[in-house]
Amino acid sequence: MKNRILILGILFLSMMFTSCLKDLDVKPKDPSSVMADNLNDNPDYLKGFLGKIYASFMVSGQGGNLPDDIVAADGNFFTTMRALWNLQELPTDEAICAWGDAGIADLNTQTWSPENLFLTALYQRLGLSITYANEFIRDTQGSTDPDVKRYIAEARFLRALAYYWDLDLFANPPFTTEKNPVGNFFPKQLSPDMSVARVKLFNYIVNELHAVEPELSDPGTSSTQADRGAAWMLLARLYLNAEVYTGTAKWDSCKIYCDKVINSGAYSLATDYRQNFSADNDSYSNPEMIFAWEQDGIYTQGYVGTTFIIESSSDSKYIRAEEFHGLTSNTNWNGNRATKQFLNVMIDTLTTYGGSAIPTNDSLFTACPDKRVYLKRKKDLDIPSASSSGDYGVGVYKFTAKNTDGSQAADYNPAFASTDYPVFRLADAYLMRAEALFRLNNSADAVKDINLVRERAYGNTSGDITAGQLNAQFILDERGREFYYEGQRRTDLIRFGKFTDGNYNWAWKGGVMDGTNTDTHFNVYPIPGAEVSANPNITQNPGY
Repeated sequence: MKNRILILGILFLSMMFTSCLKDLDVKPKDPSSVMADNLNDNPDYLKGFLGKIYASFMVSGQGGNLPDDIVAADGNFFTTMRALWNLQELPTDEAICAWGDAGIADLNTQTWSPENLFLTALYQRLGLSITYANEFIRDTQGSTDPDVKRYIAEARFLRALAYYWDLDLFANPPFTTEKNPVGNFFPKQLSPDMSVARVKLFNYIVNELHAVEPELSDPGTSSTQADRGAAWMLLARLYLNAEVYTGTAKWDSCKIYCDKVINSGAYSLATDYRQNFSADNDSYSNPEMIFAWEQDGIYTQGYVGTTFIIESSSDSKYIRAEEFHGLTSNTNWNGNRATKQFLNVMIDTLTTYGGSAIPTNDSLFTACPDKRVYLKRKKDLDIPSASSSGDYGVGVYKFTAKNTDGSQAADYNPAFASTDYPVFRLADAYLMRAEALFRLNNSADAVKDINLVRERAYGNTSGDITAGQLNAQFILDERGREFYYEGQRRTDLIRFGKFTDGNYNWAWKGGVMDGTNTDTHFNVYPIPGAEVSANPNITQNPGY
C-alpha cells in the first residue's frame, strides 16, 4: 500500500496559483483552477498543493498533456532527484556514465563549468520547490487547525530539505521565504561571501527544523510524508557535515539526533538489505525506511528516480532489466556503471579470494560474504575512456522494480518502477552515530553501531570488527558499501577530504585514466552562469 499525498498532488491537475510564481510564468489552465484566495475553502485543496510540493522533487510536472513545471528539451532528464543523483554520483568512484549528452563528461571528470546543464537544472528545480513551499506557507499561516498546522510544518521541512541540498552543493544560493514579496524581483544571497552565507544558511535550516519538529507527526507515521523522524535525520545529516559547512564540528549534536531516531522505537533494520531498494520498500512493509520519495508504476510515471537508476545501469548483455529488475519496456540504456576502484571498496580480496585477483568466472562476486554486493563484472574492469561504452567497468543492479521476494509489484508497470527513492533510512542513523562517536574518541560504542549494520550484511557476526580495526578510512568505506548509488558519495568524500585532493583517485577523475587530484574549488558547484548574468544580486562561488 502506498501513501497517496504525492499522487494526490500529481492528479490535482487544475491547481495553479495566480498570486505566486509570476516570475516562472505559471498560469491557470481552466476556469475551475484553484486560486490562492480559495486555498482554505476545501481541505483537498491544501492536500493537493502540499502533494505538489512533494511531487516537485521527483517528477517534471503535472503530467498528461500539461507542460513541465520548468520547460526543458527532456523534462525527465532535468528533474530534481535525477539531476541530484548525477551531481552526487558521477564525479565519484561509484559511477561513470557512458552517454554523450552535454554536461555528463564534465561530471565524469570533475571538469564542469557554470554552464553545466545538470547543475543548472538542479539549481532551478530546488528553487522551484522552495517557491512552492513559500506560497503554501504564506497562504496558510495563522491557521489554528491542527491538520493545517501539520501541513505547514511539512512544507517548512520540504523547504529546509531543498535548502540543505543547496547548502551542500551550491553553498550560497539566493534566499527567499514566505516573507518575500510576491511577483518579479531579484532574490539575494545571505552574503556575497560564500563562507559567511553558508554559515547563515546552515543556522537557518537548523532553526527551521527545530521550529517545526513539535508540529510534525510522530516518527514512523509514514515514509513518504515528513514526520519527526525525517526532521531528526536531516538535523543529524546537517551536524554530520557541520565542519564542512561552517568550519566548526558538531559531532555531539549529530549523535543527539541519531539517538532520537534510534531510541524512538519507530524503526528497525530490514531483515533483508535488498528490501530497501525493492518495490515493497515503503514503510508499510519496510521498518527501516524513514523518508523516501514515492514512486508508483501507475500514478507517478516518468524516467526519473529509481526507474532512471535501474534503466541507466542496465544493458542488453550483462545486466538485462528484464531479467534483473522485471522491466520490459524501454529498457537497458547502458549508461551508468562503477569504477574498479570502487569495486575494491566493496570487496576485500584478501578475505574473499585469499589475496588473489578476482577470478573472471565469478562475475557476480558470489564468493563475497557481504550480501550488499549487487555488482557484476562486465567486459573489462578498466574503462578505456571517460565516455567508453557501458560494457566496460562494474555493473550495478542494487535497485530493482521487483518485490524483495522477486514477485511482481502490486502497482506493476513494464516501463516504470514502483520502488521509492530512499532519502533517509535507519542504517544511516547507526553509521552517522558511529562516525560521531569515533570523532568523539569513543571507538568502543562506534564499533557496536557498525557491527549491527554489518551483521545484517553478513547474516552473522563473521564480518564484525574490533575497536582496533576502526579508523576514518574504514568508516568512509563502510558508508560506501552501505549507501552506494543512494546519492551520498560526493558529500561523504568531501567530508573525509578525498573528493578533489587528498590521497584517493579513481578512473577518469580529473580526465586521467588512473585519476588525478583536482582543485579544491570543485568541492562546491558554481552558481549557474545564466543566474549570475541575469541576477545582479548574485556573486559567483570562488574559483569559477
